[in-house]
Amino acid sequence: MVRMKRNPTRPVRVGRTTLGGGHPVAVQSMCATRTQDVDATVEQAEAIRRAGGDLVRVAVDAPKDVEALSEVRRQTTANLVVDLQENYRLAARVAPHVDKVRYNPGHLYHHEKDKPVLQKVRSLVEVAREHDCAVRIGVNCGSVDPDIKARYPGDDVQAMVESALEHCRYMDDLGFDRYVVSLKDSHPRKVIEANQRFAAARPDVPLHLGVTEAGIPPEGIVKTRVALEQLLSRGIGDTLRVSLTLPNPRKHEEILVGRQILADIAAGRFRSVPVFDDDTLNIISCPSCSRVENERFVELAEAVKAMTVYAQRHALTIAVMGCRVNGPGETDDADLGLWCGPTHVNLKRRTESIGAFTYDEILPRLKQELDALIASRTAVEAG
Repeated sequence: MVRMKRNPTRPVRVGRTTLGGGHPVAVQSMCATRTQDVDATVEQAEAIRRAGGDLVRVAVDAPKDVEALSEVRRQTTANLVVDLQENYRLAARVAPHVDKVRYNPGHLYHHEKDKPVLQKVRSLVEVAREHDCAVRIGVNCGSVDPDIKARYPGDDVQAMVESALEHCRYMDDLGFDRYVVSLKDSHPRKVIEANQRFAAARPDVPLHLGVTEAGIPPEGIVKTRVALEQLLSRGIGDTLRVSLTLPNPRKHEEILVGRQILADIAAGRFRSVPVFDDDTLNIISCPSCSRVENERFVELAEAVKAMTVYAQRHALTIAVMGCRVNGPGETDDADLGLWCGPTHVNLKRRTESIGAFTYDEILPRLKQELDALIASRTAVEAG
């Protein structure tokens, strides 16, 4: 474990690991296997643990995932975190098998709208208390509570921060302090700004750092390094994840990259020269996880990167997302967005749906849309 200067956050125990309170920065990753494939999930969780992963996250999207999770818990010694996303009502069933529960305030907003958000948070806190679990309040750029987002037009970073602060107040009012916060975006600059603002407002709360949908290496590593170096060197951050688009057998490499970044910061080796000021083509792709319904997603992301080389000098964003949970919302801000289903890829132009295309059809259609977009912008610039 690498030790470095830390902000004075309070300690939060997660299984055998403690986040914050001056403890070494913890590194974590997420299983990309289907949770119901117990053997594959256990194998990947153990690979992540052996690589130096302090926490291993798994997704639970259905009751059958809960049944599998109990068996995964029995077969691995990893500190397990469950990612509930749109299924917070399963918390009581999964909590006995994990050490931390992560929920997304934006997704919490969309379910059981007749219930006040505080009531939903209270149910999560009661479950966490009963089963000795920590909680992560995980705010994502593409799924901020719409009511909060409407309060900050033109400042999506502050909307993220306010969402996190609101849920911290819920936790505090309930007398629960075993929680950490994450504020993630696909742009390093926004990750830096959001976490700096939050740390200034709540210096006591441990922070989980990461650039969501960082993409394919090496670009994904560079984006993550830029954000982590700027934050960790200022004492901000208590745990991290490097979210890379990798095939399943290589998911543990996220841990190796995270450890290397920590070692470099501790030794004073900084590489944060790239600024990512949106003046060139930016390809965003999510880290593969158990929600991916077709493993061709990783191949597609790599193919999009190769096909779009000719457009590098154009300030456009293309997002390639692997599932229907995060895909629709996380592609709304992209000039062109793709989110993958079992047999088709959904193509978008910002919030507008263009259509669904097979995996064999999508690249030519994406190029067609990209060429049209470039031509349109070129004509406008020409006056």
